[in-house]
Amino acid sequence: MGTQPKPALRRHETRPLSVGLLLAQDFTLSAFSLFVDTLRLAADESDYSRPIHCRWTIMAETDAPIRSSCGVEVLPGSGLIDPAQFDYVVVVGGILHNHPKANTALYGYLRRAAALDVKLIGICTGSFILCRAGLMEGRRVCVSWLHYQDFRDEFPDHAVIGDRFFEVDGDRITCAGGAGAADLAAALVERHLGSRLAQKPHQVLLLTPMRGTDGVQPHPPMAHDVSDEQVRRALLMMEQNLGNPLQISMIAQRLELSTRQLERRFDAALGKRPSDLYRELRLRYARWLLETTTRSVTDIALDAGFSDCAHFSRQFKALHGLSPSFARPALRREAAIPAAEPAWADHDRVAVGASECAGQRTF
Repeated sequence: MGTQPKPALRRHETRPLSVGLLLAQDFTLSAFSLFVDTLRLAADESDYSRPIHCRWTIMAETDAPIRSSCGVEVLPGSGLIDPAQFDYVVVVGGILHNHPKANTALYGYLRRAAALDVKLIGICTGSFILCRAGLMEGRRVCVSWLHYQDFRDEFPDHAVIGDRFFEVDGDRITCAGGAGAADLAAALVERHLGSRLAQKPHQVLLLTPMRGTDGVQPHPPMAHDVSDEQVRRALLMMEQNLGNPLQISMIAQRLELSTRQLERRFDAALGKRPSDLYRELRLRYARWLLETTTRSVTDIALDAGFSDCAHFSRQFKALHGLSPSFARPALRREAAIPAAEPAWADHDRVAVGASECAGQRTF
């Protein structure tokens, strides 16, 4: 009997995933650390942090420490290495305003990497740096909803996405930042090394299950297309206070407006009262929680700023056309109810009302 041929080696058995990292001044530490820690945990079979399956290098023009937005400094491990040595070159951005933009040497390095067909990644406001370098023409760019309008103002001709964790457009990848950086790193690990190694970091870091390019940022704000700066600021205040809603009069006071002036601005910009928009934001957030978590309806009602579950259920059904319980994906599939059923839908199918809160704690 002849010797059986050995199976062909997969890529990760012959060469590790190699990533070069560039940190902008005042970079976002959380996005950087989650991205790198995902690579670190996937790189070794045990917990010794050995760069066996993944390798990463923090590069800079000089050996001076690079300051993060929270003040923690990181020492680069190398100068600017030949980009051909990497599978990906990643630029991590941070504070968008009040500091010098990326220098021409960085732009030149990124352009050289692109010319060598090295895949480029922009994390957080690193996507702005890729655009400033002229490397995102004709490509979709993913940004955090927090920077969505900033991006549109600076790059009005670019296609921008503000509701995803990351976006892959050919050999360019952009990521909104935050926890999405861990999802992006896991997606790279899965592509190059397989799903087993990709799942390990999320389990160790106690993160939610991996979210791919179809993962949706939580409750993106309504302020994207609003030209009135005061209304935009009011909407962002509402977004940041969903669980403990502010009084409309307090929002107006912070904007140095009267309540009536704020109401007139909302009516002119959006055709709705501030209180109605605030309630809609909270109900949209509640639906996102219902569709992406297994938490109880009562807990979600509380997180969305409703102290009465029955009232929450009525308001939810009025906006979304189905009860909170039927917003759960599994129940919706069983009942064959569309994901966004209109408010005039068959009430017999969704008439759960206050009974769906029965047996749960009250407020």
